[in-house]
Amino acid sequence: MADKAGGELSIPFNEDDGILDELSLDELERIEIDLFLDGIYRVYGFDFRNYLRSSLRRRIQHRMNLEGLTTITSLLEKALHEPGFMEKLQNDFSIKVTEMFRDPSFFASFRTEVVPLLRDLPEIRIWHAGCATGEEVYSMAILLQEEGLLGKTKIYATDMNEHVIESAKLGKFSIKRMQTFTKNYLQAGGTKEFSSYYKADYENALFHSYLKENMMFAQHNLATDRSFNEFHVILCRNVLIYFDSALQQRVHDLFFGSLANQGFLVLGNMESIISDHKEQYRDFNAPERIFRKINGSS
Repeated sequence: MADKAGGELSIPFNEDDGILDELSLDELERIEIDLFLDGIYRVYGFDFRNYLRSSLRRRIQHRMNLEGLTTITSLLEKALHEPGFMEKLQNDFSIKVTEMFRDPSFFASFRTEVVPLLRDLPEIRIWHAGCATGEEVYSMAILLQEEGLLGKTKIYATDMNEHVIESAKLGKFSIKRMQTFTKNYLQAGGTKEFSSYYKADYENALFHSYLKENMMFAQHNLATDRSFNEFHVILCRNVLIYFDSALQQRVHDLFFGSLANQGFLVLGNMESIISDHKEQYRDFNAPERIFRKINGSS
């Protein structure tokens, strides 16, 4: 390649490893991850570009190890050209760590402090954002059933992963998890025999259909999709910790615009409101990360 003076352009090149001297391995990895995430977004519409890189790197490396791949670029090639491979990646990147009545003290506080303030509403709308396989959705339904409010409550459960949404619709969980779930339920202030809410066989517990009569499950991506209703309670627990500050701001804008005045926003125990809307909430129960939208905010 010639420059304007007719000479040859000199590009620093390392003959030993075949990469530009000026680029470190970390910089090359960053470039590859950028291209990988941009390619997925442009082809499939799934936007992981503002997920925390430390978490993404672990999940990408895990998939590369499973596939026997040595570069992120080769992983992108499979995603773009191999049918069904994107579903594997979407499942890898989904946040699925959950259990029924997780953090029992939160559910106990919700029962004693929030429920009394919901009783007088003619209809209650609750959004579980990032619901994964639905354990916390069914937990909320059981709590509301015991408080006599399930019949007038609509519970919207969403996740970006269509596969886990289909699983959540079933209300079926491994029987091996019932001992932990029962312990959580009792610590959360449950008032009945937990086993009365499901039928069990040797492998699974199937929760009764009346619990999900007013549940609506749908695919929804917090990174790209818009609000779809006004809610009295929004729960998004232990999801935002996987987002960078820009995406957290975007999601908080979404939640703020979706929450009714005096509505409740519930976050995970390691999360807080880091956004322009922070002053428009008050700490309703700070230890349990329950925030209330100040009356008059819009």
